[in-house]
Amino acid sequence: MSKELSKQELHNLAMNIVGKDLEDQGYEFLGVNSKLKKDPQFVALKNKKLHFVIVRHITYPEDPKKYDAVFMETIKEHALKFKARTFFAGVGIANSKDYELPVLADEYVINYDGLQEI
Repeated sequence: MSKELSKQELHNLAMNIVGKDLEDQGYEFLGVNSKLKKDPQFVALKNKKLHFVIVRHITYPEDPKKYDAVFMETIKEHALKFKARTFFAGVGIANSKDYELPVLADEYVINYDGLQEI
């Protein structure tokens, strides 16, 4: 029997998916923070430009593209002090057998469309 994933485990899963995507796009990681509620999750360089990436795991039925605009503006203001670009990476995670059930360690599907610039 597979166990239900905790909030931290869901967050780590989302971090792995976004981290792999950033790596594949040629980003160089300067800082990675996988603790819940510690932002940004990734501070990375690409083309000599600094990027702040906020990662959130979003459980069904919430929309992984929807983010807290007020919070993201705060992050963007902080990023601008460092001349950094700000991105949101929402990773939708659901139980693969029944979207209404909790997400299990080996039974999940991912809905991730990449970075959204703020």
